[in-house]
Amino acid sequence: MTALDFIDVETPYLIKSTPEGARDFVVPSRMNQGEFYALPQSPQTFKQLLMVGGIDKYFQIVKCFRDEDLRADRQPEFTQIDCEMSFVSQEDILKTFEGLIKHLLSSIKNINVDDFPRMTYNEAMSKYGCDKPDIRFGMELGNLNEVSKHKEFNVFNSSELVLGIAVPNGNNFTRKQIDNYTNWVKRPQIGAKGLIYVRCNDDGSFKSSVDKFYDQEDLGKWANITGAVKGDLIFILSGEVSQVRAQISALRLELAENLDLRKSDEFAPLWITDFPLLEWDDESQKYHAMHHPFTSPKLDQLNLLEKSPEKVKANAYDLVLNGNEIGGGSIRIHDKKIQELMFKHLGFSETEAKEQFGFLMNAFEYGAPPHGGIALGLDRLVAILHGEESIKDYIAFPKNNSGKDVMIDAPSKLDDIQLDELSLKLKSSK
Repeated sequence: MTALDFIDVETPYLIKSTPEGARDFVVPSRMNQGEFYALPQSPQTFKQLLMVGGIDKYFQIVKCFRDEDLRADRQPEFTQIDCEMSFVSQEDILKTFEGLIKHLLSSIKNINVDDFPRMTYNEAMSKYGCDKPDIRFGMELGNLNEVSKHKEFNVFNSSELVLGIAVPNGNNFTRKQIDNYTNWVKRPQIGAKGLIYVRCNDDGSFKSSVDKFYDQEDLGKWANITGAVKGDLIFILSGEVSQVRAQISALRLELAENLDLRKSDEFAPLWITDFPLLEWDDESQKYHAMHHPFTSPKLDQLNLLEKSPEKVKANAYDLVLNGNEIGGGSIRIHDKKIQELMFKHLGFSETEAKEQFGFLMNAFEYGAPPHGGIALGLDRLVAILHGEESIKDYIAFPKNNSGKDVMIDAPSKLDDIQLDELSLKLKSSK
C-alpha cells in the first residue's frame, strides 16, 4: 500500500454512536455525564472526511468493534485493512485490490492467481443461494419450478421456489447416508422440513423418493437442469425463496466438505457486484442500507428510489475467497443532495440526519471528490491463507461464543463508586 502512495492515518477509537449496522459498544463519559462514546464498527466517516481534506489515498490496519452474535468467523473486536481512494471508479478499486491479493498469495503461499471472475449479486443468489459462493467446485443450483409443479405433489406446488443440486457420484450414497443428510437439513440451524432425492442410475434410469408423483421423463428434466449425469444423486429442497436458498447453500457446502471438494491449498477469489442498495427489515418495518448509508446508488437508477426502492442497485462490491467474504466496499455518495435523499429513504428526519451525520454533510459543503474504498478482514484473510475458516485461532486472546474473555473475566461488573462517577445505575432485580 505504501508503495502505491497510500498514507497510513490513525483514526479515533472514541467516536459517536450511529444507528446503522450492528450494535455499537458504548463507553460512558465521566467528564460529560449522561453522554456516551461508541467504539468504531469501522472508520467509515473518518476516511471519507480524509478524502474531503485532500488525502487522496488512505489506508489503516485498524481495530473495529461490533456488539453482535458470535460465530466461528466473528469476534466482538477484529482487525481490518481499511482503505479509501479519491477520483476513482469501481474498476480502479477492484484492480488495485486484486493486486493486493495477488501480492499476498504470491509472497506468502507462492501461488499465482490471474483470474478474478466477477458475478452480480443476483447471479450468485441464483446459482449458489448465497452472496459469497465457494467456486472451487461446481454443484450449481438448478431451478426446478417449471418442471416440478405440474403434478399433484403439494409440497412443490405450494412452494415459492424448488431447487435441486447434483451430487457428483452421489448414487453411491447408502440410504443411511441420505437419511443423515435429511436429518442434517432438518436441524434448527438449517430449518428445512425435508429432503427429496433422485438417484441417477448407470443404466440411464432414475429412482426417487417421489416416484409416486413423477415419471422418468420428469426426473430426466430435473437431471438436465441440475447437470446431473449417470452415477450422480440429486437433492431437492423447496420453500420460501430466501429460506430455501440459504438451506441448499448450506447443504452444498456440507456436501463439498464431506466429499473433500474444498481444498485448503486451492484459492479461488471472486468479486460480487451490483448488490441491492436497500433491504426491507420486517421488525422495524423500514428499509435499511444493505452496506451502509454512504454507499452510492447506481446513478441511473435514482429515479427508482421513490416508487421502487427495492430495485435500486448499489455501486458496491464484495471480495470473496474460498466461500468467505474477506472484504467489502463501495463507491461513496459525495453529493450532499443525494446523501440527503438516501437518509430520507432510510427513515431519517432532517433533524435526525443533521444530529447524527451533520459533521459529514457540513464537510460536503466544501466539495467532496468522487471517492470509494474497501475494508478487508485481516484475521479472516490470515486464517484462509492458512487453510482454516475460524478466526479464533488467529487472534491472541479471543473471546468465547458469549463474548467473554474467560482468562481475565471480562466483561465484569463495576463497583458502586465507579458507577456513581459515571452517573450509571443498574436496575435492581426483584
